[in-house]
Amino acid sequence: METPILFLVFNRPETTAQAFECIRAARPQRLYVAADGPRASRAGEAERCAEVRRIATAVDWPCEVHTLFREQNLGCKIGVSSGIDWFFDHEPEGIILEDDVLPDPSFFPYCAELLARYRDDDDVAIISGCNLIGDIDSVDTSYVFSRYLHIWGWASWRRAWRHYDVSMADWPSPGAAARLGGVLGQRTLPVAHWTTIFNDVAAGRIDTWDYQWVHRCWQRGMVAVFPARNLIRNVGFGADATHTIGDAPAVVAAMRAAPVAFPLRHPVRGDTSAIDRMVEARAYGLTRARWLRNQLARIPGAMALRALLRGGA
Repeated sequence: METPILFLVFNRPETTAQAFECIRAARPQRLYVAADGPRASRAGEAERCAEVRRIATAVDWPCEVHTLFREQNLGCKIGVSSGIDWFFDHEPEGIILEDDVLPDPSFFPYCAELLARYRDDDDVAIISGCNLIGDIDSVDTSYVFSRYLHIWGWASWRRAWRHYDVSMADWPSPGAAARLGGVLGQRTLPVAHWTTIFNDVAAGRIDTWDYQWVHRCWQRGMVAVFPARNLIRNVGFGADATHTIGDAPAVVAAMRAAPVAFPLRHPVRGDTSAIDRMVEARAYGLTRARWLRNQLARIPGAMALRALLRGGA
């Protein structure tokens, strides 16, 4: 496969080995491996990180292997974003996989074809293999367009990533808030939801890199592609995860990877609002009922009130 791959890894040998087998089957000609450093406070983590790096570079096919191995731990925010920076410093486009994402084999030619198709289209930010809302039976195309970015198995271009700003320097500001409202159709629930997230990220209360990517794409008016049928599995939920600690939520547990059929059936780009609303409801739970529950939880004595409303003691 000619399309290069960036493999983002850290400290989980078991999931890394599974994801690497998917990469091995695709046989990319160029593989980039970026690994954050171990945390000195975590016993045994240095050994796990070393094992992960060995697994992720055990290439046995014709392939150029490039590595960015950090000696110190940078954390999710800087560790991942700087790895993607490094990748696009060397490649104009490519596929990005994390160590807990298992793509169907058809994910790789799907990405390669769409990277070429939208290479010069500045309005398209990413090609995703992840579909968090289930099979979209209302369309007869291989993929859809959405404002929402899904980064469990994705591909992009240097021309899109150059807009990324890990610091979110323009948030908060009146102009950025106005553009957010415009992207989300001035609808109260999603605007409030994403305003809270962006506030937390900009203030450093969340150590992550991906919300900044969503923010920049929305500020630039870019859209994402994701498949009408899901192409990946995420096996990263568990106690050793950074953010996906605990059991997978129902929407993720229900996900199954299935192949996409070729030739791809391409949609005409238009209004994304119908798909966006499906994502909000099914993937993020942005419904009025959930909003009311969240507001109720902020009221003193809310637990007793909910019990009373349910007929409890």
